[in-house]
Amino acid sequence: MRLSGDQVAALAVRGGGVLLGGFVVFALGGWGSERLRTLVVDGAYVPMSVLILLLALRVVVRGGLEPAARRAWTILTAAFLCRVVAHVSWFVEDGVLGDPPFPSVADYFFLLFVPLMLAGLLLLPAVRRSRAERVKLALDSFIVLVGAAVVLWYLALGPILVSHGAGVAEVLYTAALPAGDLLLVLALAMLLLRRVTTADPTVRLLAGAVALFVVGDVAYGYVQLHTGFAAGMWIDPVWLTGDYLLALAAHRRFRTRGPVAAPAGRTGVNWLPYGAIALAYGTLGWLARGQGIYPLGGMILGAVLLTALVVARQMYALRENQILAVSDPLTGLANRTLVNRRLAEVTAQPPRDGRCTAVLLIDLDRFKPINDMYGHEAGDAVLNAVAVALRAVIRAGDTAGRLGGDEFAVVLTQLPGPSAAERIAQRLVDALRTPVILGDRVLAVEASIGVALHSPGDPAGDGDELLRRADTAMYTAKRSGRGRYQVYTPELDSRARDAALRRAVEAGELVLHYQPIVDLATGHVIAVEALVRWNHPVRGLLMPGAFVDLAEETGAVVPMGEWVLREACGQVAAWHAGVPGAEHLKVSVNLSPQQVVRADLVDVISGILGETGLSPAHLVLEITEGGVLEPDDLTVARLEALRDLGIRIAVDDFGTGYSALSYLRRLPVDTLKIDRSFVTGIERDPDARSVAEAVVRLGMAFHMAVVAEGIETAEQARELADMGCGLGQGYHFHRPLVADAVPAALATPSSVRGTG
Repeated sequence: MRLSGDQVAALAVRGGGVLLGGFVVFALGGWGSERLRTLVVDGAYVPMSVLILLLALRVVVRGGLEPAARRAWTILTAAFLCRVVAHVSWFVEDGVLGDPPFPSVADYFFLLFVPLMLAGLLLLPAVRRSRAERVKLALDSFIVLVGAAVVLWYLALGPILVSHGAGVAEVLYTAALPAGDLLLVLALAMLLLRRVTTADPTVRLLAGAVALFVVGDVAYGYVQLHTGFAAGMWIDPVWLTGDYLLALAAHRRFRTRGPVAAPAGRTGVNWLPYGAIALAYGTLGWLARGQGIYPLGGMILGAVLLTALVVARQMYALRENQILAVSDPLTGLANRTLVNRRLAEVTAQPPRDGRCTAVLLIDLDRFKPINDMYGHEAGDAVLNAVAVALRAVIRAGDTAGRLGGDEFAVVLTQLPGPSAAERIAQRLVDALRTPVILGDRVLAVEASIGVALHSPGDPAGDGDELLRRADTAMYTAKRSGRGRYQVYTPELDSRARDAALRRAVEAGELVLHYQPIVDLATGHVIAVEALVRWNHPVRGLLMPGAFVDLAEETGAVVPMGEWVLREACGQVAAWHAGVPGAEHLKVSVNLSPQQVVRADLVDVISGILGETGLSPAHLVLEITEGGVLEPDDLTVARLEALRDLGIRIAVDDFGTGYSALSYLRRLPVDTLKIDRSFVTGIERDPDARSVAEAVVRLGMAFHMAVVAEGIETAEQARELADMGCGLGQGYHFHRPLVADAVPAALATPSSVRGTG
């Protein structure tokens, strides 16, 4: 069976692990003569270094690297080549020929390995940083470098430079080895301080290899100066382990293929520079043992203690700043930055089986009136009370944060299932119903909560997607009555529902029902109002409340409104041509606010009338008060152009919005439709009757036709007729009818005082 390249590489890496294990046993077991140990130890490095080089070449040639990563790995491969030459040369010089010169050929290649390794590591792609962040990175890296230099000075550099009997060239080369280790320390510090290790395991392996090389080199220099180094000491397994980590790094990088995702931004205290300071002063304290208490001993200990206190003070300040950077100053909860970070963390990990993460997005209901009526002090009291409630309900380890204004978020991790998230959401709904007492005021608020789950069956792509789902669910909760929670399901997604609604228009799933409008004097049907329904293939016949608000939000109301207008005009034109006595019938069609402000409104309606053959005189366009609250000149001009065509304009649900008589005078309105709320109770409540009569008189004063909506009893119809209201519609006369039932209604006049 022929093995693939990936299988060969995997077997080679496993073989390297076996070689390392056998080498450790041999070296630490003390087996064999000195000559045999020299041959085995020197020879073990050769296949390992060749393995590293081949794996690195594979990464450069076939690893699918982006240009920046390719440059870095090309330089790293050159460093690994130097290591191969050095190990082969040392095996020949020391293991075969014996008694190598100093410095040997191998020593020069070991030395060349250091700057190439440094350059390759520093060129590895990292997160783009601001200038200030780069300066801080450089300062922290040099703090680590200086701390390591103090230790290396004591262990190796100092003794080398003050040694007697060695030539200048020998001293310089010997000092170059620990100096090269300082460069590796600098590279290691910058790798760790850049925090790319959290995103790329390859870099973590490279950093581990560099750390082992530095430890091995420092130990080698110290042992060589004091007792003399012999092949097979514990330092050799440390070096060979570093080589094996390089092989693992190259193998892992090839398996990753392509660019590595940048780590999520983190703000925290990096302890590496402080560790370097502690190491340097620990060395200084160790030296103070040999000094008398006076004068240097006490001064050294005092300097160590003083620096330790300064470092402790700085660490405390950094910790405090870090807390402030991720906390909401008013409530003390996490701020948006920390919430987003927690979301990035939980979505970066695949959900465990049987466990899920939940995000609860909380929006306070009727918070703005409290702020407007009682001032910001009252608003702040409510927000702090919400924070207290959140802390009381959630578990330790969960995150509660304020995103801004009256919007909060809770991140719940490692939940046993969706039902646990729902229980917590309900507890929050109940807790947030508790009134807030401020002085002699009782401030009552509620909250609408959206719940989104990150679970094995439905993982979210990222934190933003999880928060968007919670937002969708939260607004659904608000539309459903507020003071409740709603769990996200794909059916709630406005994008998916918008697409489904647009498909419904194209697929013919929308249908029109027609509610007759009756002349209250004669009982004859003189018009019909077109009412849209959605014949959903799964959910059945949906009323407008189930989809019109969504259509308004997403813009689907425009194509839907054009379909309704075209369908209604075509149907009424057909009745004119085919139903005796229907020639006078008008049709009322609702225009959405989005349609009213469109520049092509007049052209679209004119085109539909021409296409269907309906006379403009038989079309009534209904607009709501909210849609024309503050009409601009262009909107007024469009409505006037429609009326000039012969189309009548009606204001629907009059009295429920922001009624302003000046707008009624300015707009070209022909008809007022009185909302059903003014009709309810007029037959038994004198006050209700007086209000309804005032609205009717108002329409008459503006020379407008008046249509009363929601007439449910004969008494209501009679009262409205007596007031002078000319037209009416409601269940007393007719419910909304399918198109086939309208001709029969036209042929049968309704009794204003009887039952229809």
